[in-house]
Amino acid sequence: MPNALDAPVFAEPWQAQAFALTVALHERGLFSWSEWADALSAEVKKPDAATDGSDYYERWLAALEGLLASKHLALRSDVDAVAAAWERAAHATPHGKPILLENDPLHRS
Repeated sequence: MPNALDAPVFAEPWQAQAFALTVALHERGLFSWSEWADALSAEVKKPDAATDGSDYYERWLAALEGLLASKHLALRSDVDAVAAAWERAAHATPHGKPILLENDPLHRS
């Protein structure tokens, strides 16, 4: 039986990236840990949050986006536009190939 301590901390690479981005932004002084804790706590307590915590990193990302928007560091519309571009790029990328933003059919050089 596998040891729980041997299990990966992150199920997906993007989760590790979101974690690292949060730490890096905090280290740059863009928000305090108490601000971060409040933002994350508010997200995981929302009524539509999964009771089993399976959406924890989706909540993490939403908390980060909300915190950055509240501090006027990243507009929600800009975050949404980039997320949509990545989604289009993912759909346009052949299976097994790396997803690159340049694969977005609407990408402009």
